[in-house]
Amino acid sequence: MTRWGMVIDLDKCSACQACVVACQSENNVAPPNQELHEQGRSIHWIRVLPTFEGTFPHFRMRLFPLPCLHCDNPPCTKVCPVSATYKSEEGIIGQIFSRCIGCRYCTTACPYTVREFNWKKPVWPEEMKPIRNRDVSIRPKGVVEKCTLCTHRLQKGREKARVEGREMIPEDYIPACVEVCPSQAMIFGDLDDPESEVSKLVRSRRAFRLMEDLGTEPKVIYLSEGGGD
Repeated sequence: MTRWGMVIDLDKCSACQACVVACQSENNVAPPNQELHEQGRSIHWIRVLPTFEGTFPHFRMRLFPLPCLHCDNPPCTKVCPVSATYKSEEGIIGQIFSRCIGCRYCTTACPYTVREFNWKKPVWPEEMKPIRNRDVSIRPKGVVEKCTLCTHRLQKGREKARVEGREMIPEDYIPACVEVCPSQAMIFGDLDDPESEVSKLVRSRRAFRLMEDLGTEPKVIYLSEGGGD
């Protein structure tokens, strides 16, 4: 069975935020407005966050992309009282928007704070409505949403392979953030395939997981800065 995962090479990431824009567009995340921004309630399925090391004047700032980490041991799915969030057989943490009751237990349980709650009905400028992605549903007010690793692309990839009478290949399923990254800092693939690029990178000495001590076992793995192995 395939186990989807992602590697983000911080040596290559320039924090350009192309992944953020691509994600917003691909997944019909409404553009933030001033009111939501001031309240800290703008929705993003992936953020580029700053971290600081050292003290002034000898310090440096590092920026790294943070999507849902699709944990193998996800705390969020265990607390949902209506099974609106779940881990698929291929390791993707999914969200059933129509089932979500907005209790936000999952947002509290997630140690990475990557789940977002729709405090308001999403609003698009008129000129943007025609370009929304018809493959992704619009989430209403009162439900939680998050990165899905563009699972609609997985479905389309499977269908394309079936129509063409062949097995799926890695190029059939690539999330929007990975596809658009200009520096190829994001790599996606099957973690259980020892020959896949993502699987080889996970074995790098630079590989690390956020908050590993929590035992959540994220499937988004980072490569630390500092050159090759």
